[in-house]
Parts: sequence; C-alpha cells; structure tokens
Amino acid sequence: MRVLIDYRPALRARTGVGEWVHCLVDALSKNKENQCDLTIFSSSWKDRLGSTPSNVSIIDKHIPVSVLNYCWHRLEWPPIETVAARTFDIVHSPHPLLIPSRHAAQVVTIHDLDFLDNPEHTSAEVRRDYKLLVRSHARRAAQIIVPSKHTRSEVEHRLGVPSTLITLCPNGAPSWPRRTSWSHHGHILFVGTLSHRKNPGILIEAYKALLNRLGNLPELILAGGHTSESTKILTAIKCPPLNDRVRLTGYLSKKELHELYEKASVVVLPSLDEGFGLPALEAMTIGVPVVVANRGALPEIVEDAGLLFDPTSSVSLAAALEKVLMNESIASHCINRGFERAAAYSWKGSAENLLAAYTKAFKNANRNRRS
Repeated sequence: MRVLIDYRPALRARTGVGEWVHCLVDALSKNKENQCDLTIFSSSWKDRLGSTPSNVSIIDKHIPVSVLNYCWHRLEWPPIETVAARTFDIVHSPHPLLIPSRHAAQVVTIHDLDFLDNPEHTSAEVRRDYKLLVRSHARRAAQIIVPSKHTRSEVEHRLGVPSTLITLCPNGAPSWPRRTSWSHHGHILFVGTLSHRKNPGILIEAYKALLNRLGNLPELILAGGHTSESTKILTAIKCPPLNDRVRLTGYLSKKELHELYEKASVVVLPSLDEGFGLPALEAMTIGVPVVVANRGALPEIVEDAGLLFDPTSSVSLAAALEKVLMNESIASHCINRGFERAAAYSWKGSAENLLAAYTKAFKNANRNRRS
C-alpha cells in the first residue's frame, strides 16, 4: 500500500496532534512487518521538515497552510495527486476533514469533538470549517482513527458513523525511565495550553485557596503556551499571593518537559474535555501521581491510578490535591497503579492498529471500485 500522512501538525512546536502524528510515523517506520510505502506530506510557506526516519519518503511544498486548508476544506481541490505529483492508495488526515483525492481511500483522525460544543474557543479556521463539515466528511471517510474509547463513542453517536469504520489508536507511553523516589515538596505541574478547554483557571483558584489555608505549598508550574483567552490567568499570577509561587514556562521541548516531570510532586489535568490526555500518561510513566478531571477520556486513561475531581469546582480540586500532597500512602498507590496503566499504552501497538485500519480501508476501496 502506498500511504500518505499529512505531517503538518508536527512541523512546529509539537503538542497534542503534532506529537501523535510524529510518534505514529516513527513507530510505523520501525515496524518490521509494515507492508506500506510511507510518505509524509508537509506544506508551509515558512516551516520546513526537520529530521525524519530514513525509510520514509518526503513531500515538502511551499504552500501556506491556511491557503491549502481553505482550498481542501471548502473547494475539495486540488486533489493530493496534483499537489504531490504521484498517486496513493491511502491518504490520511490527522484532523477531522478529508484530504481531497481522486483515487485513494481517505482516512481521518478525530481526536475529540469539543469544537462542536465550544466553537467560540477554537481557532478561526476550526470555527469556519469543522462544525459545518465534520459530519459529511466523517461519513465519507474509509476509516476514522480515534485516540480513546470515549472519542470512539462520541464519533459513533454524534456523527452517525458505524463502529466498524472506527479504529482506536491511542497515544503511546514515552520511553522514559521510572523515578526512584517521590517527594511532596516537588512542584505541582500543569502541562498544556492556557486555554478554555484545558481549564487552568480552576487550578489557579484551588491553588490559591490551599495556599491561603495551608500557608506552605509547593510551587505551581504552568508548562505550556498561552492564548488570547489567558489574560485573566496571566493577570492573576502577577498578583500576591501567586506572584512568587506560580511560574509560567511557555512551550517546552520534550527534554525540558521530562525534567519538569522528574521533579514534580503531582500532575494536574483540570480539562473540561480531553480526547486522550497525554500528560496523564507521561506522568504515570515516570511515576508522578495524577489528579485529573472526571471528564472526557481522562477517567478511561487513568482509571484508579489517580484522583478524579469535578473540573467546575475549585473545592473538589483543592481536596484532591491536598490528599495526594499530604498522604504518602495515597500518592504511593497512584504511582504504582500508574506504572501498570502506562504499560498498557505503546506507540508500537497503536501503529499496528493503524496498519490494520489502512488495510481495511484499502480492501473496502478496492471492493467498492469492483462493484
């Protein structure tokens, strides 16, 4: 099979989707039973591809991302065969909307459907296209890839897609070694963009309440970029008592993030919705207790390896944080169960699921052409 994967989300600072597509391409390239001829596609006016696996073909075009996306989403033109000057059996979009193609079976990835409920908190392009087009594109896709059972259920019921057309390809655990010790004096860590969906405001409220009540509390580190929605948080952390207790790092490399996980006492994910929740898996891999919202895929990923809380309640979050920080037996349970949960997730297994989805899409496309 000749497979093309849109690699553009991994061009710049890799978060969420970019990390997912980068790691899956790497895992596919290392799969010894991989029967596909893999090509990664990039298109940007400014950004160029960095290092890529040696056994993967590359197509890198000087076409602005916004221009190509508008043409692909709204005009369904030009077909990938024209852009790439070659043909493929499978074309895979890491986003919910199809890549136009004359002949290839079209595969999409849907990480979550938060954009249906909260379009006002998404980018202009997502607001313009995703809510309007996702249902028709999902129903035309040869296969839909999802990162969690939660998203699979959402796609099946909200978009009207048969379960037979949906394949689960979760994130994999990083190859980080386990920590040898835990300290409640380590910093509290939040990893993610300071956006509405990631819900960092509730963490700031809970942290401030604990600080006022307990007095002595580890530093809070917010590891991630900020958006136009972050103004209130940025203002709050500049004022006492938070100004010398909360640190905002901006985007960090994987190596820098690893160092922060190493020294953390707890990782907090207060998200209002998550299609997966990679920071929870990264924390469990290394041996950091996790405190996560009881929303989206987070309960599915963490199970009983962390404490769950209501992400609309700072009181609920503060209580969960205090339990982990003040009770070593609870922290120890979370760490040990976290190791077990993390062991269930690998990029190798996810890549095998993806290959199976490609094979199914390819066979169905050939069958449809003959009928």
